[in-house]
Amino acid sequence: MERLEAYAALLKKWNPAINLVAPSTIEALWSRHFLDSAQIADLAPKSIKTWCDMGTGGGFPGLIVAILAKDHDPLRQTICIESDVRKATFLRTVVRETGINAEILSERIESVPPLSAEIVSARALAPLKALLSYADRHLAPAGQGLFLKGKNYHAEVEEALETWRFELDTYPSKTNPDAVVLKIGELRRA
Repeated sequence: MERLEAYAALLKKWNPAINLVAPSTIEALWSRHFLDSAQIADLAPKSIKTWCDMGTGGGFPGLIVAILAKDHDPLRQTICIESDVRKATFLRTVVRETGINAEILSERIESVPPLSAEIVSARALAPLKALLSYADRHLAPAGQGLFLKGKNYHAEVEEALETWRFELDTYPSKTNPDAVVLKIGELRRA
């Protein structure tokens, strides 16, 4: 809890300067961003070594899952990819202040060498079709994707199926009745 509180304080301090989250959501930070991100942690296998969060932005969900893993899975490495240098600087500050096992890559997702991560995640980054291209680059052969999606996820899944094949499980969001978490495995091009 102390790590989450430190993260919240840093986010509130930095947000006016670099817009990490929409100012209208800062008062609902714990439910809108922290809990929303935390809900995917339990969907991942417990013994993974590498989690890659793509387009981490203000740290969601990557830093939240890294904070949650700190005590129960201290050897897990979380890699957060964020191309915005200012946001990456913020993310590094949170990593340093909370002592979590996370690496921040300040590059474009498609420029990062393949990471062979057991889990890749993203929240509010891109349509599913594009996410799957990014995930395909960074997933280990038996890896899975965890993607937080809004009410239009059905259309995104249909569009993605035009060029991809995958196993799909959907989980209702714990924070938004119109949203879901997509768990994707066995990813391959159509």
